[in-house]
Parts: sequence; structure tokens; C-alpha cells
Amino acid sequence: MKLLIVGLGSMGKRRARLARGMDGTIELCGVDMTESRRAEAEGLGIAAYPSISEAVEAEHPDAALVCTAPITHSGIISELLDAGLPVFTELNLVDDGYAENIAKAKEKGLPLFLSSTMLYRGETQYIKRRVAEFAKPVNYIYHIGQYLPDWHPWESYKNFFMSDARTGGVREIFGIDLPWLLDAFGPVTSVQVMRDKLSDLEVPYADTWFVTLRHENGTKGFLAADVVSPKAVRNFECFGEGLHLFWEGNPTSLYDYDHAAREKRPVVTYETFEHDSRYSDNVVENAYVDELANFFAVLKGEETPRYSFEQDQQTIDLIERIEQA
Repeated sequence: MKLLIVGLGSMGKRRARLARGMDGTIELCGVDMTESRRAEAEGLGIAAYPSISEAVEAEHPDAALVCTAPITHSGIISELLDAGLPVFTELNLVDDGYAENIAKAKEKGLPLFLSSTMLYRGETQYIKRRVAEFAKPVNYIYHIGQYLPDWHPWESYKNFFMSDARTGGVREIFGIDLPWLLDAFGPVTSVQVMRDKLSDLEVPYADTWFVTLRHENGTKGFLAADVVSPKAVRNFECFGEGLHLFWEGNPTSLYDYDHAAREKRPVVTYETFEHDSRYSDNVVENAYVDELANFFAVLKGEETPRYSFEQDQQTIDLIERIEQA
């Protein structure tokens, strides 16, 4: 199989590395408008082109991964579908072109696969199972934060999509974490919001958000999202009468409280896990691998995508409700 990677920045290179690690027979080619990125990709053995049309004509790929800035995804996805390619895309954060691309993919019979990496984390799936087994409403408190300049320390935060209000840092946090929260706790019926600007960051959006979510099943959630926390943090706690879960975002920090023994018991969801030292310890590579494995299985007709554009439309609608509240 030959994969075309559109966007050869940090995420494009990550997908290339992981795909090669999963299957040594996979061939890679890429597209990027930036000459330096194309040169770097060529140095990694990835034939690189300045446009999709040139890459498709020269390489005849079997499928494509879209790893560019979210605001550009719609047009790129449309062009790839027109070229007859199944598409895997990173988080979109906006719903530009959703109806058109969904319809085009169905018309052409092509898979349209959307990343939602947190749905592939062993910890979130354990939380979902325990909440389902508990079968009663619960409450949760969830804080996700990291100082924005530390997200891509190799470049200024003003030079990538986090500086755009439509695809800003807090919106990306919502886009990453709301899908698994909706998966675990169900649809949201009401939203309350407080937001503020605590930092001197030059961004056109509030950098700190407190959001209360009332889920259809009676669950209440408090979500704190920010781009000012000096230490990257992902602290989750879920509790009800007879259930108490704790998670600090990495595979070694998930605990289930044993009331009879009066102690927190560690939950092991990964026998081994891989971490890229350039990122905070709550980013593990296993989920990215599992996500690609799901995509490859979809291409073979063996599985269905765990997350769809239709589901993401609901997530984006909720993000809009939060931002407009």
C-alpha cells in the first residue's frame, strides 16, 4: 500500500513514522507547499511534491492522510476524493464542507475517516465501561491545560493554527476531549460557561474556560480548559455513590477506588506504551497507532471507523454552543 501524506509538519512526520513501524511494506509519499519540509521529508525517504495533483500523477497512491492546519482540510479532502482516494484526516475543528464531502465520499464509495485519538486511549475506554456498568448518573471534574507556547516549542505559537480564533488552543482541547466524554456519558442537554483572559498571550480568544455540562442521562460534568497552565495537565475525576475513578492523563495514572479496602487501585490498560519525549507525558503513541490500524482495517473492509464526520458534526455543534453561551 502507498500512502500520500498531505502536510509534512510534526503530525505528518509522526503519522509517517508510525505507519512505517506498523508495516514495513507501506510506501510513503507526501505533499507540502514549504520547500524546507519537502527537503526534510526527502531526507527521510519520502518522495515529496508541492501539490496533490503532482503527487497523485507521479505516485498513484492508494489512500491519503490529511495532516495540515484544520482550516485547510475541507478543500484538501474534496480534492483527494475527486482523485479517487480514501481519506484519513486529522481533527477538523470546523465543519466547513462537511455536507459536501460526506455526500461526495458516499457517491464515490470512498472511506472518509476522521481522527479522534482519545477514543482509542485504553484509559478512556475503561472509564466508559465502568460508567456503563455502574448504570447510575455520576459527576465528573476534568481539567485540561498546557501553556500554549509549549505546544510546538520549535516554532512561535503565532505561526501555527492555534493563533486563529476558529481553530484556537482551547477549541482544540474541546475538539480532542469532547468526543470521548460524549461517548462515555452521552448527549449534552444544557451548558453553562465562564471564560476569561489570564495571560499576556496574543491570541484572539479567552485563554481560560470553565464549562458545566448536563448530560441527558443526568450526569453533570465540570470541564476546565486553558492554554495558560505552566505544567501540562490532564486531571480527571469521576464519582457517584459506589464509583470513584481518578486519571492524570497518562497510562500509569488511572485508578479505581476500592471502597471496601479504602484504597485506590491502579488500573493497567497498556502492557507497554510509547511516548515521544517532545510532548507532555499524557501524549502516548499507542492510541495514534490503534487509530491508524482502524483506518487500515477500514480500507480492507474489515472494520468501520470508530468516529465519523456525522458524530464530529455533533461535537462541533456542542463546541459552538459552548462558545456562544
